[in-house]
Amino acid sequence: MAANAIDQTRRMLSLVTYLRERPGAHVTDVARAFGITEDELISDLDVLPMCGTSFRGGDLLDIDTDGDRIWWHNPDDVAAPLRLAADEATALLVAARAVATLPGLRESDREALLRATAKLEAAAGEAAGASSRLSVTFESEGGVFAEVDRAISERRRLWVRYYSPARDELTEREVDPIRLFAVGHTYMEAWCRLSEARRTFRLDRVAEIRILDEHAAPPELELRDLSAGLVQPSADDPEVVVEVGPGGRWVAEYYPHDRAEELTGGGLRITLRTPDPASLRRLALRLGSDGRIVAPQELADNARTAAAAALAAYESE
Repeated sequence: MAANAIDQTRRMLSLVTYLRERPGAHVTDVARAFGITEDELISDLDVLPMCGTSFRGGDLLDIDTDGDRIWWHNPDDVAAPLRLAADEATALLVAARAVATLPGLRESDREALLRATAKLEAAAGEAAGASSRLSVTFESEGGVFAEVDRAISERRRLWVRYYSPARDELTEREVDPIRLFAVGHTYMEAWCRLSEARRTFRLDRVAEIRILDEHAAPPELELRDLSAGLVQPSADDPEVVVEVGPGGRWVAEYYPHDRAEELTGGGLRITLRTPDPASLRRLALRLGSDGRIVAPQELADNARTAAAAALAAYESE
């Protein structure tokens, strides 16, 4: 099962210390030491150069690999004592206190965070006073994230009430969570016991969530490669044709498609594939006068019916 976000953060922090003490370490040795695959290690190494004591070039970790060995070129530079400005200390203290209130956070992690916060307050001196007058409240997605992260860590099943935009309805289901990931939005990949298949759930569409006592036991599945994005249509998926005017040209940028042909007047005729054509009904409603579904005919008729019903409901108010 894939590591959760907190476990991955712990690993990457340990990786920094490990690499500092072992210049030129071999990729195979490091992966074996951390109990991960070489691909997972390379993925971590792609993230580490974006970390450091600030976003100035010299303060970021200068780590790279030739595929065989790993080199850290500026360990002494980033190891210099950290100096926080008053506004940086305030922002860090406010964020730390907010994270400590997240539901579902493991108690050991909460205690460690509170200890670190206390040390930072002592070091910040007067700057800490301003932070005590500020507070942050997480939106519901933060609580959902914490519950999913906890369920993954404890390998427990989840009950969720989830909004499905394709059907415009709330459904209740039990799922075995597999991993959390972010592609524009934050998602949970899980084995759905209702459909007996792998499903992806957007966290901001989870209306209610509860951790169950049942042990989560998703089937052994190969994790999807998301480097090309969340939506990766297959050549076997049904074909849908959408025509848009100038105001709907954004569809070609947002949706993966097979082809986009220019139309008179600045519009586009877009051909795309999707495993669930009904999900594009909402696209048609969103486009309004800026576009329409041309094919398949059944989907086009369904979209027109939905638009007429929505207009009738609006006019009756």
